[in-house]
Amino acid sequence: MIRSELVQKLCSDFPDLTQREVEGVVSAIFDSITDQLAQGGRVELRGFGAFSSRQRDARIGRNPRTGEAVPVDAKRVPYFKPGKEMRERLNLQDAPAEL
Repeated sequence: MIRSELVQKLCSDFPDLTQREVEGVVSAIFDSITDQLAQGGRVELRGFGAFSSRQRDARIGRNPRTGEAVPVDAKRVPYFKPGKEMRERLNLQDAPAEL
């Protein structure tokens, strides 16, 4: 699902809200998560999962075209850990049928 599909789904689930209002809510949520991660914080949504950031050390990478070694700077990257309820729902279809 992409952002526009999410907005359309929410518009159909909440017909009393306009598409512009739903887009504003979705943007506010994503902006809040991004701002919190940029400050080094963590965002936990119970039953869904937790967003955090992790530090990646500087390293020597390779240019895939030339094979030349290139330095890659240290950086922070986003990380998502799914919650227990999400993991259970994802694996529900994989469970064997009870006899």
